[in-house]
Amino acid sequence: MNKTFILISKLFLFFLLALSRVSVGQVHQMPAYPLISHDPYFSIWSFSDTVTASPTKHWTGADQSLIAGITVDGKSYRILGQARAGYEPVGEELAGVQKQVTVTATRTIYDLVCGPVNVRMQFTSPLILNDLHLLSRPVSYISFKITSGDYRTHRIQLHFIASANLAVNVPEEEVQSTKLFTPSLSLLRSGTMDQSVLAKKGDDLRINWGYVYLGVAKKELALQTISGRDLKTDFPAEILSTKPRDHLLLLGYDDLYSIQYFHSNLKPWWKLEPGSSIEKEMDAALIQYSAILKKCDSADQQVYQDALMAGGEHYAKLCVAAYRQSVSAHKLVKSPEGDLLFLSKENFSNGCISTVDVTYPSAPLYLMYNPELLKGMLNGIFYYCESGLYAKAYAAHDLGTYPLANGEIYGEGMPVEESGNMIILTAAIVKREGNASFAAKHGKILSQWASYLAQKGLDPADQLCTDDFAGHLARNANLSLKAIVAIRCFGMMAEMKGEQFVAKRFNDMASNMVGQWIKLAGAGDHYALTFNDKNTWSQKYNLVWDKLLDLHLFPDSVYRKEVAYYLGRQEAFGLPLDSRKTYTKSDWILWTSTLAANRQDFESLVDPVYKYLTETPTRVPLSDWHETLDGRKVGFQARSVVGGYFMQSLYWKLHH
Repeated sequence: MNKTFILISKLFLFFLLALSRVSVGQVHQMPAYPLISHDPYFSIWSFSDTVTASPTKHWTGADQSLIAGITVDGKSYRILGQARAGYEPVGEELAGVQKQVTVTATRTIYDLVCGPVNVRMQFTSPLILNDLHLLSRPVSYISFKITSGDYRTHRIQLHFIASANLAVNVPEEEVQSTKLFTPSLSLLRSGTMDQSVLAKKGDDLRINWGYVYLGVAKKELALQTISGRDLKTDFPAEILSTKPRDHLLLLGYDDLYSIQYFHSNLKPWWKLEPGSSIEKEMDAALIQYSAILKKCDSADQQVYQDALMAGGEHYAKLCVAAYRQSVSAHKLVKSPEGDLLFLSKENFSNGCISTVDVTYPSAPLYLMYNPELLKGMLNGIFYYCESGLYAKAYAAHDLGTYPLANGEIYGEGMPVEESGNMIILTAAIVKREGNASFAAKHGKILSQWASYLAQKGLDPADQLCTDDFAGHLARNANLSLKAIVAIRCFGMMAEMKGEQFVAKRFNDMASNMVGQWIKLAGAGDHYALTFNDKNTWSQKYNLVWDKLLDLHLFPDSVYRKEVAYYLGRQEAFGLPLDSRKTYTKSDWILWTSTLAANRQDFESLVDPVYKYLTETPTRVPLSDWHETLDGRKVGFQARSVVGGYFMQSLYWKLHH
């Protein structure tokens, strides 16, 4: 064989290996795959294993079509999305053959074969938690790397279409599209004719104000056109030889105003600087592309490696799968008082904004990588409860229905639940930061809630809690745990503030409650679901804060007994939530698993959740509420609470 050809082949193989390198943290199977991930309105997914098998969709399941195709030597191949009415491919079209999908914390990457040509298509949403401006910038990258698979020369042309339906709630709404330019970009823009800003609230809704933008660098010399509701970009025809061809698109969304907060309309965080505009942000996104990809690579590696060290490969993959979903279920804004607000939406639950018992399970991810964001999840509730707008003795449940945060709308409070949540999360922040300034800022209301728990927490009355799926419970042992831990957390914060008398009072109270709880909940080889029925059991996930925050409340025997019991109650797709039903909440399983004293028991609890991630028959963005017998979704999808998967990573970070 010709020596020159061998050398070229070796060099080409080396290049392909380098090209195929994706940062560690690879996940290859999910129920659905995040493509564009920014906030509850700008969130586009592929609901099928192959990216050409279904239309791309908003997380709610409504079609929000992105289509890409490539022409190779006169043959057309679709590499993204699905053909639909109004879509006109160049000649007869084939679907590219997908070889692999790879998901990292910030990216989703597809490798496809289109005849003699290979295409790597990468979606990057740079949700970097310690860079608030970048986190809030509503711009994703869609990149293409095209290589010759047979070492020969080919004539290729890349095409891309984004539907104006990205900017409507329902397809019947009229849109207006236009073309414009920045110093570096050619842009297509589309939005509704009506532009009723912040006029709708609810759960199963898409945004219908603001504008979607499809951008391409001017130097690409691409042709951008508007055809009906389609925003089209056709790259020039080109010759592909041994050198790859790279192309880049930017997809952005300017929502004008994001949140109504106690009747003030708030701009998104990125828009706070005077003179800011989406055009400037997209220009900056293009200029900073290489630097941002390096940040993404670093974040991808950190998320995966942190979780791998803490809990092993399956656990690490669960964390990677959860990352973008959790972050993009929030919106980052600033209150009129100057407070950072990171407000969640209860996706496919009831649409509430800033729900405390959604913040609570979501918290570990943000405690891990940027506690300021967890403060942003609590700040609105603190303001509401301290301002006089909310007058109950216990903490509020929510701030309204997304995107209108004008006050609680939930018909029934969760007194012990939400008061305990607020105290525990505040304590976790001050522990993580090593000072009590955040607790001192809210000392009066925290004291009010702690006093409420002191009276009502040990043996809770018949009241709602976050696990209300199977109905109310009186004398709920896990809810009692939350109250006890919260009382000790309040004592810990008093210690940090130098309030020794208050600290001793609440610490002693919590210690005394522990002995009472063990007697009330004890049921032989486990602890019961309710104090009045020893023939029940439940996950005692609230116990995890005792271990995480080194509160030293409960003896190790309680942990060992519960974990041993759980290991005997597992089903194929996870540990049921409690003895009433066979369904579960995967976020709570990941908290419960952190109670394990060794890696083997931890992995035994985690592995069935990984099986759910990779084998569930319900093809929607990750649901946190599923059936343990067959892995099917029971309810919810695309919620922020999967940030709770990071509990073991957080524990590891704080203790190693």
